Amino acid sequence: MTGTISGKALIHALYDRPMSGQAIEERSFQLIDEEVPAHGFSPKQWVVVRRMIHTVADFGLIDAIRFSPDALEAGTGALRSGRPIYVDSSMIRSGLSLPRLRSVCSGYCEEDVVCHVADGDVAKEAKEKGLPRSLFAVRKAIPMLDRGIAVFGNAPVALMELNRLIMEEQVRPSLVVAMPVGFVHVVESKEELMTLDVPYVAVAGRRGGSTLAVSVLHALCSLASNPVSA
Repeated sequence: MTGTISGKALIHALYDRPMSGQAIEERSFQLIDEEVPAHGFSPKQWVVVRRMIHTVADFGLIDAIRFSPDALEAGTGALRSGRPIYVDSSMIRSGLSLPRLRSVCSGYCEEDVVCHVADGDVAKEAKEKGLPRSLFAVRKAIPMLDRGIAVFGNAPVALMELNRLIMEEQVRPSLVVAMPVGFVHVVESKEELMTLDVPYVAVAGRRGGSTLAVSVLHALCSLASNPVSA
């Protein structure tokens, strides 16, 4: 079966009228702006929400995205200061763009984005205690979590452990991106975080994922580099 009535593959239309990747992204944002239902997000919040929608092509996210009042100021400030970034999966670490981070703070390097889930000592302790590795990975990251950025797109247990550290050990991240996905401990971990006195961007409910978490950091980089009027 051919892609068009003429029998030519669809890609030929792009050959004939070239569009760069940047142009395609900009057109995508235009389409989102045209099609979006009514919402109550501020212009700055919309920069983040729109990139999240672009990532998964799901307008239904609009009803699930939550911001603490200080989230954007805290997040962009932390990025401008080059704060370390703890992530709960290697996928997030791979997905974060170092050039984007450096567009905000030139001092960012690969070592500033940390994931301990695959560390040997973490795996050993998890096996001994019969608990998920993500929990012990967060504990290992305590020195960088205070005033750092914590990003969760996979492991609700990791988020719950961070919540405990905030409640019991006065760890205070500059921003928590709370988007673990799934069915066990997911909803509760997010709801608990949103009762705590820390800046956050979260997706309520079961939805989430590493790609969404990455999109939030990239959107914050855009806001930090090109401020939008409130």
